[in-house]
Amino acid sequence: MSWGTDLWDQFENLDKHTQWGIDFLERYAKFVKERLEIEQVYAKQLRSLVKKYCPKRSKEDEPRFTSCLSFYSILNELNDYAGQREVVAEEMGHKVYGELMRYSQDLKAERKHHLQEGRKTQQYLDQCWKHMDNSKKKFERECREAEKSQMIYDRLDNDINATKSEVEKAKSQLYLRQHMAEESKNEYAAQLQNFNAEQWKHFNVAIPQIFKNLQDMDERRTVKLGETYRSFAEVERRVIPIVSKCLEGMVTAAKNVDERRDSGIVVESFKSGFEPPVDFPFEDFSQNIQRTGSDSTIGTPKTEGGKPDPKHAISRTKNKLWLFGKKPKAPTLEDLSHLPPEQRRKKLQQRIDELNKELQKEMDQRDALNKMKDVYEKNPQMGDPGSLQPKISETICNMEKLRSEIHKNESWLAEVEGKHGSRGERRPSADVNHHTPHGRESPEGSYTDDHSQEHRSPPQPDPHEFDDEFDDDDPLPVIGHCKALYSFDGSNEGTLVMNENEVLYVIEEDKGDGWTRVRKNSGVEGYVPTSYVEITLEKNSKGAVTYI
Repeated sequence: MSWGTDLWDQFENLDKHTQWGIDFLERYAKFVKERLEIEQVYAKQLRSLVKKYCPKRSKEDEPRFTSCLSFYSILNELNDYAGQREVVAEEMGHKVYGELMRYSQDLKAERKHHLQEGRKTQQYLDQCWKHMDNSKKKFERECREAEKSQMIYDRLDNDINATKSEVEKAKSQLYLRQHMAEESKNEYAAQLQNFNAEQWKHFNVAIPQIFKNLQDMDERRTVKLGETYRSFAEVERRVIPIVSKCLEGMVTAAKNVDERRDSGIVVESFKSGFEPPVDFPFEDFSQNIQRTGSDSTIGTPKTEGGKPDPKHAISRTKNKLWLFGKKPKAPTLEDLSHLPPEQRRKKLQQRIDELNKELQKEMDQRDALNKMKDVYEKNPQMGDPGSLQPKISETICNMEKLRSEIHKNESWLAEVEGKHGSRGERRPSADVNHHTPHGRESPEGSYTDDHSQEHRSPPQPDPHEFDDEFDDDDPLPVIGHCKALYSFDGSNEGTLVMNENEVLYVIEEDKGDGWTRVRKNSGVEGYVPTSYVEITLEKNSKGAVTYI
């Protein structure tokens, strides 16, 4: 079926139909645009949802429970799913909506061209018809004039009263009108023949070709719509494998939830290390009441001498009483003594590991600087070795500070492990030194094993319950003296502040950990970095030895 032959007289209707086709194409393009906007909003809302329920957390707040880890895995998969919705929106915008809008503009231009060609052809045919019609009217008019001249001539020729001149004049007029009528007839015949030829050409050649072009244009528009329908579906189909992987990831995360492991994490997180409270002893306040013989059979627990053990009673009353009540709030202390033993041990071990990592970095930096200094000394043109000395000194100072921190925390850790392993009398410093990796406990490492101190928070500790190591032991004898080469701030617990060129008494040598125990004239004792002092030992101790 062809528009050119079957619809040769439907120019106006074809004009309306092609306009409707372009409007429909643009309407579908608008539908695609609104669809991709929905996808964009959906993806944006999904990402906002993920961000809302997966806030930024510090390293200590990272979840460890399998249920939490699985939930955050689901959030990650959902975030990837949102990314696929964004891909769908982008592909729809580029391959469907954008293509439709460009094609719509091309269709409008092509339709306009074909319709202009059709109107030009129609206008030319109208002009041919007007020329033919004018020549026809002129021929009709000339024929009437010739008939009128014929009647006048016949009347004068039959009139005996008419003069010869009048007859001749009428005859000449008749010949003139007949000649003009003949010319009009010939012109009319020519115009009619031309119009018929143009009309045949118009309806058999020009209009069919124009309508065929319009038909081809409309069919291409229909094909384009079908292709975009397919592209619309293909965009969704291409993301299905990735979306399926996201959903499979969510299912895998759900399978990874382990209630046993979560229960174990709860135990690990909140285990205090305390022993459960024992039974309270019976305290008999009727010891001084005289009893009859029959009363003496009452089974009352007694201690030696008929009196309760005051130490035992006091230790029980001082035991923690907030097992199922509200725990008193304790301030955060540097030695983490406000924490239960098990939690304190874990926190101290974690802190020591972090300090060791920092110390290793400083040591690596020191080694690198020393190597660079050696290269500069061998090749002075590469740099000044002295320019590296301040940085090396700073690195050594940082290393000493880190060693001090590690030593202090290891002392606290040894204290906790000592309490956890043995709940007897207070252990002396030498006992702790046996368990300390660096060979000596910080001065603040002394402690008491009183159960009341373990189970209570220490906002205001009793000064008589905790005695410093320096106070418990007898004052150590002076084994030498030292001179401070550098100033030391002594900001860490157990260390001593000293000024440059200050002279101090040596009471304990460096045991290999880089610290020397000294005493000021005021009697204050503490540890200072061995590399910061020049030490001279007394002859009666270990010989006159000088350390720098």
